[in-house]
Amino acid sequence: MSTVSAVEIRGLTKRFGDVAAVDAVTLDIRAGEFFSLLGPSGCGKTTLLRMIGGFELPTAGSIRIHGEDVTRTAPYGRPVNMVFQHYALFPHLSVGENVAFGMRYHGVPRGDEPRRVAAALALVQLTGYESRRPDQLSGGQRQRVALARALALEPEVLLLDEPLGALDQKLRKEVQVQLKQLQRSLGITFVFVTHDQEEALTMSDRIAVMNRGRVEQLDEAARVFERPATEFVATFMGASNFFDVFVRGGDAASVSIELPGGAAARLPREGREWNAGERLRFVVRPEKLDLRTHDLSTRGVPSVPVTVEDRVYQGVGTVWLVRGPGGEAFSVYEQNERPDEGARFAAGARAFLCFRTRDAILLSTAGDR
Repeated sequence: MSTVSAVEIRGLTKRFGDVAAVDAVTLDIRAGEFFSLLGPSGCGKTTLLRMIGGFELPTAGSIRIHGEDVTRTAPYGRPVNMVFQHYALFPHLSVGENVAFGMRYHGVPRGDEPRRVAAALALVQLTGYESRRPDQLSGGQRQRVALARALALEPEVLLLDEPLGALDQKLRKEVQVQLKQLQRSLGITFVFVTHDQEEALTMSDRIAVMNRGRVEQLDEAARVFERPATEFVATFMGASNFFDVFVRGGDAASVSIELPGGAAARLPREGREWNAGERLRFVVRPEKLDLRTHDLSTRGVPSVPVTVEDRVYQGVGTVWLVRGPGGEAFSVYEQNERPDEGARFAAGARAFLCFRTRDAILLSTAGDR
């Protein structure tokens, strides 16, 4: 993957009245990468995508594609194409006619249309479907026709606005893999909008997590999951265990803290300045926690006394719901290696919540790292 920017966004803002749908966003999308805009509904991700495509004009800021300023350029004048959530196929046209539709508006010679249509359908494994109508196709096939129509115009950047949203879960997972493989083989820059965390992690090279019109974190997919930068990102990515503790002291490399229940532990500073008596907040993912019958703090393992409240069996795994000494709610995920052995803990049992210090992700009390 190239380090050269395909899309450069600087201070991009879009206001609808008094509401800032996108608020001063600055980021670079690298050439040839699968880049995802991830966030909840209303966070501004689709508005940002539409501004890249030219379907919305920004209130402020600029957009450059491969070095060319396209901030005020019409959609048909940009080297991009867009795949919409509901495909936008013409029901009265055949698959081949749908794929060829945009070519006449982009100056493609009529004699070149059949070759491009055939090539685009071959890319999405729909060769031989040229004469069928959209209503004769499955949801997954219609999605691939919409993708072929976009690819037939040979865009430098392909924009995808939740294109898998209408598919059932099984088909959605299949198409995710196919779409990522296609992007890699073509080397085209994909900018993908989704609200689905697992989908973004499965497909993306990098992810920008958005919240209230701003980018809360931009990083490689694995780091967004493993090392969320803010409390919002941690929560959105499923890290539900937050610890509020007090700083006892520390040195240049680590900080000594008091855990709920009174046990002490040391965490890496990660470049932060913490002083004795300050409040510190960190998060540990459910799968990084371990539920034990004994206190391991004497062995240097951070341990918090808890009461088991419930057990949720999920087939391949079990989620334990426990309560800390101050009433804090925690969840622990463990894989089911021997489900026939039954539950390790009964409701109301006393246990200890243990974790490795390297799995604790420091946050400030404001939630901003």
